[in-house]
Amino acid sequence: MKRGLLITLALAGICFFGGMLSSSLQAAEVPPAAAKYRGELTRNARLAWGLDAPIATFAAQVHQESGWKANAVSRVGAQGLAQFMPATASWIGGIVPALAARQPDNPTWALRALTAYDRWLWERIAAESDCERMAMVLSAYNGGLGWLLKDKALAQASGSTRTRWWGAVERYNGGRSQAAFAENRGYPQRIIKVIQPAYASWGVGVCA
Repeated sequence: MKRGLLITLALAGICFFGGMLSSSLQAAEVPPAAAKYRGELTRNARLAWGLDAPIATFAAQVHQESGWKANAVSRVGAQGLAQFMPATASWIGGIVPALAARQPDNPTWALRALTAYDRWLWERIAAESDCERMAMVLSAYNGGLGWLLKDKALAQASGSTRTRWWGAVERYNGGRSQAAFAENRGYPQRIIKVIQPAYASWGVGVCA
């Protein structure tokens, strides 16, 4: 796929996954499997974020990651509800002692890990609003904090701003492959703008 078309699709919220196009314009529906994890997600989100945790955002993230399938395994080896790679699953035990026993297929472990990792990223990312900041958190969750920091630096060097995601940092690629760039830009777009509204009854969300 041509580079220009990939960038256009990414910014339009259309992602390129494994050779197939996935449109973020498709309406999201909460799968029946999600209901049994609602309480667990809420409890773990509030442990890491407090009573004002953006539950709807985290629910949308789990929806995007695994479709609420606790035994999900991606083509690259990511596991569980939160789709942690083995190395990341081991690493997070170093920052959250309760997660030291690596169990990505355990829903309780996975939901605690997702919300704790999002919080860890949140504390290391500066942005001009919570909406912009969470979009960057999601980009970093998907592609790594190092890549996000490169994108932010490039945005600033190009005369844009490093503290705004939408229409700013999201347009700059610090060196990823074009397929990875398209996937990464579609990730916060789909979670926040398409899936999150379906979980509004679960709690607050960012950018709402």
